[in-house]
Amino acid sequence: MTSSARVDLDGNAIKPLTICMIGAGGFIGSHLCEKLMNETDHTVLAVDVYSDKIKHLLEPDSLPWNGRIQFHRLNIKNDSRLEGLIKCSDLTVNLAAICTPADYNTRPLDTIYSNFIDALPVVKYCSENNKRLIHFSTCEVYGKTIGSYLPKDSPLRQDPAYYILKEDTSPCIFGSIEKQRWSYACAKQLIERLIYAEGAENGLEFTIVRPFNWIGPRMDFIPGIDGPSEGVPRVLACFSNNLLRREPLKLVDGGESQRTFVYIKDAIEAVHLMIENPARANGHIFNVGNPNNEVTVRQLAEMMTKVYAKVSGEDSIETPTIDVSSKEFYGEGYDDSDKRIPDMTIINKQLGWDPKTSLWDLLESTLTYQHRTYAEAVKQSISKPIAN
Repeated sequence: MTSSARVDLDGNAIKPLTICMIGAGGFIGSHLCEKLMNETDHTVLAVDVYSDKIKHLLEPDSLPWNGRIQFHRLNIKNDSRLEGLIKCSDLTVNLAAICTPADYNTRPLDTIYSNFIDALPVVKYCSENNKRLIHFSTCEVYGKTIGSYLPKDSPLRQDPAYYILKEDTSPCIFGSIEKQRWSYACAKQLIERLIYAEGAENGLEFTIVRPFNWIGPRMDFIPGIDGPSEGVPRVLACFSNNLLRREPLKLVDGGESQRTFVYIKDAIEAVHLMIENPARANGHIFNVGNPNNEVTVRQLAEMMTKVYAKVSGEDSIETPTIDVSSKEFYGEGYDDSDKRIPDMTIINKQLGWDPKTSLWDLLESTLTYQHRTYAEAVKQSISKPIAN
């Protein structure tokens, strides 16, 4: 289908865009590039330091979208080419970030620089050149819920008003400064405020995306296989790694935190709508999550164990989970939010978006991919003798 045959939500013809996508080689970027190549006539200037996850889109030359995706290997920290790429684009999508919780404690300076300082030129170039910006933030900007400060036996803890997170009314509540886990959320909140101020004072056309645990194939890494051996990815990849290695899943502080998970393909559809409906998306902050897929981390571990047994054909190990303290797992200074349940009113009203995929189905899709991609490599890494 060509762009001339496609219309936006208001019935206007969709014109082909040139999109500068920073962080295109990552988990979200790779899925967004796939969507744009398969379903639109837009051109993508894919900016990243790695291209492994989009290699299948870049070669061979016989691909139907040949010429519509160009890879630019550069680090946005110190490359003068960035402004030129933004200038010759209609829209910039900024996905670049350090977004691994284990790093927030151990690499707080890198976390702050990556998520605030390194994002400043992108905002500046978009504002100065009158280019539209879709900036990826995080649900972590909300911090802790109001309900988490109520007494444990308070009936108000069950009142949605005290824990549902709304883009336009919920406060952003962080822990004390010594809890360095909040370095990420604070940096992300400050860049949001800067973008919002650029919109108010200088007319920057912007959309801010707050992802709530997007899950699917190609997310994160498996330590020692396609990531550092000592690395600690986010919860789902951590659990996948344990399942692949037939190790117990580690539940931090009993796995009592509650989270919602949304399938990457559902979430990418929301971003696609933002890209092609600027009149409805500009000036808005959007939660993108699935409140119907809410579980405790312990429940997630139990469900993943069952799903993995199904997709791998292997019986579960005798002790599927073990409890560890957050200090032992993440180090000193870790803190966490109790619940992260997104309110979906704004995105539903503006873009008519609703996620469709159940938690079981998204886990089955993700773990089937993980098992197919990594199981053999993990077995080989386990069986290798350790050098003296």
